[in-house]
Amino acid sequence: MDRTRLHEILSQYPNHRILVFGDFFLDRYLVIDPVLDEISIETGKTAYQVTAKRSQPGAAGTVVNNLRALEVGHITALTVIGDDGEGYELRQGLTRQGVNIDSILITPDRFTPTYTKPMRKTNGGEEEMNRQDIKNRVPLTEAMETELLKRLDALLPAVDAVIIADQVQERDCGVITGRVRGTLARLATEHPRILFFADSRERIGEFHNVLVKPNRFETVKAIHPGHRDECPTPFALECAETLRKRTGRPVFLTLDKEGICPVSGQGQTIIPCPPVTGPIDIVGAGDSVTAGIVSSLISGAQLTEAAVIGNLVASITIRQLGTTGTATRQQVQDAFDAHESLYAHV
Repeated sequence: MDRTRLHEILSQYPNHRILVFGDFFLDRYLVIDPVLDEISIETGKTAYQVTAKRSQPGAAGTVVNNLRALEVGHITALTVIGDDGEGYELRQGLTRQGVNIDSILITPDRFTPTYTKPMRKTNGGEEEMNRQDIKNRVPLTEAMETELLKRLDALLPAVDAVIIADQVQERDCGVITGRVRGTLARLATEHPRILFFADSRERIGEFHNVLVKPNRFETVKAIHPGHRDECPTPFALECAETLRKRTGRPVFLTLDKEGICPVSGQGQTIIPCPPVTGPIDIVGAGDSVTAGIVSSLISGAQLTEAAVIGNLVASITIRQLGTTGTATRQQVQDAFDAHESLYAHV
């Protein structure tokens, strides 16, 4: 892979239409100044003083943030959120990114999932304190599933790819329920023109007919649910091949600092990650990889080329501390230029 080929792939991004379907969270940051700490008269406990606040779309929203930074032409969000203040903030954040939110299902019967992250000021930066989570802990209703699938079906003719973000650990309490997963397997077969790509924290082994992107631990867990030991790379690669046979589509196995291995039944080559020095923040790195890989595949990239770009994007985002980072196409091009010899064999 050379600079010209990379430019050819990146230049196609603005022509594409991607649907992000799944669990959207609101990431809310509260900046706390320890110099201003007070003692509560009522409880005698420390009252932390918030001096600034910011919020942005998280979980599936982090994928959206990365797609927008990469200048993908048209992005649509499909999810279900609460009719609450957090939902309003989330919709505002997506709208600011130019995302089509017309298909989002809003209901008073659900929370808008939210991660509230208190950030304590330190010398020259911020340190995250104990996070506060708002999540739905009851299953999605059959009526909501039906409505989401109806909206999904209506959107498919106008998209090039569907990114499936299964972020909720509690079974069937998020958007991607068992019924939804089964429908996606059928739709992926019925619409071969569309790239279906899934990322799942807990159930990557339950997807069929779609490309998947697990890390080494998710891969091993999918094949050996009771495994609790370390997951060395050879073992993870073996499990990824089994997962590929189960899903029926290629697997992008992420191997943290080692890189990414596309597993397609035609040999296994680990595409290395550029070396990164200094402090890093890996929050959202997997979502940035997803954005880079999917945007590249629908631009005509080979599996290995898409893995190169996924690595480059992640190497940029993890350097952005205290936030879920993004990467621009120019930054990807610059990162490749700095490490071109690393990918001469791709």
